[in-house]
Amino acid sequence: MKLQNIFLALFLTFCFNSFAQNSKEVLFTIDNNQYFTDEFKRIYLKNLDLVKDDSQKDLNQYLDLFIGYKLKVNKAYKLGLQNNSKYQNELSSYRNQLSKTYLNDSKVTNQLIEEAYNRSLKEIKASHILLSFDESIKGADTLAFYNKALELKKRIEKGEDFEAIAIANSQDPSVAENKGNLGYFSSFRMVYPFESAAYKTKVGQISNPVRTRFGYHLIKVTDVRDNKGEVTVAHIMILNPTEATDEAKAKAKQTIDDISKKIQQGENFEALAAQFSEDKSSAVKGGVLQRFGTGQLSSEAFENVAFSLVNKGDISQPFESGFGWHIVKLIEKHPLKSIEESKLELESKIKRDERSIIITNTLANKLKTKYSVEINKAQYQNIEKAVNDAVYSQTWEIPTQKENFNGNLITIDKSKKVATPSFLSYIHSQQKNKLTTKPVKKLVAELFESWKGEQLITYYNDNLEKEFPEFKNIMDEYRDGLLLFDLMENEIWTKSKTDTVGLKKYYEANKSKYNWKDRYDVDILSSTDAKVISEAQKMLKKGKSIEAIKAKFNKDNKVAIMVKSGLFEKNYDILDKIPTLVKGVENTYKDANYSFVVNVKNMKPSQTKELEECKSKVINDYQQYLEATWVDELKKEFLVKVNQDVFEKAKQQLK
Repeated sequence: MKLQNIFLALFLTFCFNSFAQNSKEVLFTIDNNQYFTDEFKRIYLKNLDLVKDDSQKDLNQYLDLFIGYKLKVNKAYKLGLQNNSKYQNELSSYRNQLSKTYLNDSKVTNQLIEEAYNRSLKEIKASHILLSFDESIKGADTLAFYNKALELKKRIEKGEDFEAIAIANSQDPSVAENKGNLGYFSSFRMVYPFESAAYKTKVGQISNPVRTRFGYHLIKVTDVRDNKGEVTVAHIMILNPTEATDEAKAKAKQTIDDISKKIQQGENFEALAAQFSEDKSSAVKGGVLQRFGTGQLSSEAFENVAFSLVNKGDISQPFESGFGWHIVKLIEKHPLKSIEESKLELESKIKRDERSIIITNTLANKLKTKYSVEINKAQYQNIEKAVNDAVYSQTWEIPTQKENFNGNLITIDKSKKVATPSFLSYIHSQQKNKLTTKPVKKLVAELFESWKGEQLITYYNDNLEKEFPEFKNIMDEYRDGLLLFDLMENEIWTKSKTDTVGLKKYYEANKSKYNWKDRYDVDILSSTDAKVISEAQKMLKKGKSIEAIKAKFNKDNKVAIMVKSGLFEKNYDILDKIPTLVKGVENTYKDANYSFVVNVKNMKPSQTKELEECKSKVINDYQQYLEATWVDELKKEFLVKVNQDVFEKAKQQLK
């Protein structure tokens, strides 16, 4: 995730709220710009739920923070950052994304959510035959493909083998490998028309020809089963080596096999995961992963093994995925989510799916009743005369005589005028779809309705700030957030990284904050057998190597001892549990599962870190220092006036 995205996500978490207040008074001014109580209250109340430190809830301190934030925004405008094309494009992109939530028909959306959920309860196994053609072909031009599909269906129904006909006729590139078999799928795995036909076809039957953007399909449903739901599993992972040599691969395989043997010997899975799994995010939780369903991971091999485990506590044999080697333990199987739990996820998928066209068309029809549309009949008639049969061969050109098309074709809601050339351009662009509606007048009327729907949605979209106050609030906050990001990048973040003299000076003044703890160059040996550790300790005292120790105890297909080596601070792993570490092999520890001996080969006492050893932390601290002093400078640059009476009233209301 880009730094900008992280910054804006945090900013919007801070600001994102549509809390309404009845009062709207001027709380403070910065030069000639006024800032009102409703915005201050809205943001404070949202932030109130997020902060844990009571001091951050103090309204006087919060007002100071709020003024500081607005000072930065004023500085950004003063520098002209709002005119930056990158900023304008980013803002436009965000508005387009946010507006999708409002360009929606809730009734139709809920119907599609219910349909998708009901389908998700089952998984369909199906095969298909594809007769492919360009998706722009419409009407009568598709008849030959449709008739061929019908002919193939009749042949199959008379007893010919589906797979043989698929291999001979299907234009799906994968047919040579799968003979048309698509395996199991659920909602959103296939294009919507295909999915709908599959769910409406009974097991053992073949659908009528189904049109999708790929062509015509014949779908044979071979099985229907309940959806498997979701599982929670834990895993131990040894990553694929960075340098994929045979030796490195063999070492990774040996490590996972050794861990598997230790599990079979009765050692604790979670303890082994914590100690050896290279998936660090799950290792600290005993290897436990977030619950998932089929198709949600990027590894089919991992999913197959996870779902094959039957009972809680079942543990797989080592297996390989695209990421490395795994051992998986089943923690719990989960039934499918309820429709309420699934609603947001399903709605998001619908908006990215062909189903969204249904919602758009419904919205356009609603807007035709919401807004008045006045049509310039003279201009429309001129267009009817200008369009001819060349449109069917994609050779029609927009008339060069502009005088007949200079006016406005429609006026929306008595305010928005749309010029005639817009519709002419629309007709010209639609030619690529190989239009087939005849006669030409009927085609023009059909295209006009489609174009008018687009214009109504555009008008509605352009006026979302007037229609929905919460939309305006979000856009205002995001606009300020973008400016603030650019300003901080220019004034603080870039400076903290490039101002080497200032950074060095800050480090020298604060170097006591950046220290290494005591560090130890160690070999950490662990085993569930205390006797093994005792023997290993004796061997270490005699100067035996780690390799010799492992060779002695890890034999006969059993792993009795594991070793980790490196330079670690005192708080690393079990080092912190040994009160006093001394040089040599007298450092031992035992917990509920393991016995340890630590060979301390060298000790490095606490010392100040060099700048290069802690540079990222120094840069972060330097940024905070620069920002704090910068806000003080902004208070001198701009005139800030707080209306104390209004602020006291706001404080009483918030209390």
